[in-house]
Amino acid sequence: MSAFPERPIARALISVSDKTGIVAFARDLAGLGVALVSTGGTYKTLKDAGLDVTEVAELTGFPEMMDGRVKTLHPKVHGGLLAIRGHADHEAAAKAHGILPIDLLVVNLYPFEATIARGASWDDTIENIDIGGPAMIRAASKNHDAVTVVVDAADYGPVVAAMRAHGGATTRDLRRRLAAKAYARTASYDAAISNWLFDALEETATPYRAFGGELAQALRYGENPHQWAAFYKTPQGAIARPGVATARQLQGKELSYNNLNDTDAAYELVGEFDPARTAAVAIIKHANPCGVAEASTLVEAYERALACDPVSAFGGIVALNRTLDAEAARKIVEIFTEVIIAPDATDEAKAIVAAKKNLRLLVAGGLPDPRAAGLMVKTVAGGLLVQSRDNAVVDTMDLKVVTKRAPTAAELTDLRFAFRVAKHVKSNTIVYARDGATVGVGAGQMSRVDSARIAARKAEDAALAAGGGEPLTKGSVVASDAFFPFADGLLAAVEAGATAVIQPGGSMRDQEVIDAADQAGLAMVFTGIRHFRH
Repeated sequence: MSAFPERPIARALISVSDKTGIVAFARDLAGLGVALVSTGGTYKTLKDAGLDVTEVAELTGFPEMMDGRVKTLHPKVHGGLLAIRGHADHEAAAKAHGILPIDLLVVNLYPFEATIARGASWDDTIENIDIGGPAMIRAASKNHDAVTVVVDAADYGPVVAAMRAHGGATTRDLRRRLAAKAYARTASYDAAISNWLFDALEETATPYRAFGGELAQALRYGENPHQWAAFYKTPQGAIARPGVATARQLQGKELSYNNLNDTDAAYELVGEFDPARTAAVAIIKHANPCGVAEASTLVEAYERALACDPVSAFGGIVALNRTLDAEAARKIVEIFTEVIIAPDATDEAKAIVAAKKNLRLLVAGGLPDPRAAGLMVKTVAGGLLVQSRDNAVVDTMDLKVVTKRAPTAAELTDLRFAFRVAKHVKSNTIVYARDGATVGVGAGQMSRVDSARIAARKAEDAALAAGGGEPLTKGSVVASDAFFPFADGLLAAVEAGATAVIQPGGSMRDQEVIDAADQAGLAMVFTGIRHFRH
């Protein structure tokens, strides 16, 4: 337990890159009798504001040098932060060397994350790696038994309030919370630096990997009400990836953990469709598409996507690859929808959606690039699984015809469409498509043949919902995210009415599957690339 449940603050060292609110905070501290010490630009800011402040060079007896790279790396700074109060040897050493205690450290770091976000040069980025700041933060945090450390302007108010309530002191609990936050900040900062360097070096399985982020939103709960949850944004490079992290929520109730997860899945999928070529809409439920379509207009694409599985679409997420317009908005709000996400929305569309007060409308400012590199992280017991993003796109794959019959031009177009969607469906995956729209989706089954049958059954249900008639799998094409290990999955697709198949190939029984396709008169192409998604 701390020897100092409450610790008075007599001296503060302030060195901030972001000076938002710092003058008011320093003025409050001075009003509470705190002596102020500062560095460089912060010193000038406080001095210009009329505050009595000592420059750190006066404290250390050593000038700032090397363009400010060396200014706080000095025993009179770190001794003042690290000295254990009440420890005879520490106090004797401090007295012998003229080291004054520093009770409050206020530091925010050089804007490294903002520097990489604006695509700065290598040299400029290197200069924005803070050294003295993290060193002081870690020292103060280690000695939080006596030292208060502040790395976030949001904590200026609480620190002043605590001091006013406790006779110029902070409480042990506050110091601990601030120390924990400070260590998290330096860890996140170093993670951004190391990952930037790894990216530049094109390093992959490095001996160590660090990940960090900044809280974007504390969530009501996780996947289930008994789980806590939060959304953290990770540092972005010069080109931020549009999506849930960049999106502005224009209206609707607070997003949940599941909303964010499903919206991310929806927007990543719809990003596969170039808006200059076609309008596209994806409807997602539980991170899987229940309908995807492209068309000349968003409203037509939405209607065709909805027709694939209108039952599952209820309460789903709708993602669009173009600016949401009024016509599409009117159609989408006809059924209960949790979230709409698009690059932007017209004023008329916003007004239409506003009539549904709980419906969330997000505008992301752009589309994610399916070809872009990136990292994917998943937790497992005792560790992290890290991999590169699946940035393979069917448009650049060398499709190999393996059957006697080659696909027609129309079939080939639909095969590419179906494989583009299959990339975003949980494995095992089967996607039936026809005329640029999904007509049956089978996801997440232990057996590929079960996925084929479920997708076909979904098509039958959709046909009934539409008033009867043949399911749209008749005359469709089918995509499989991985090879058919046996011919049974392909035969189930034949039974559903598929006429052409796209799959990665690579099974020991490929020839058996090819023979079955030939016997049924199907065209089949191999991609050589699989799209497992777990």
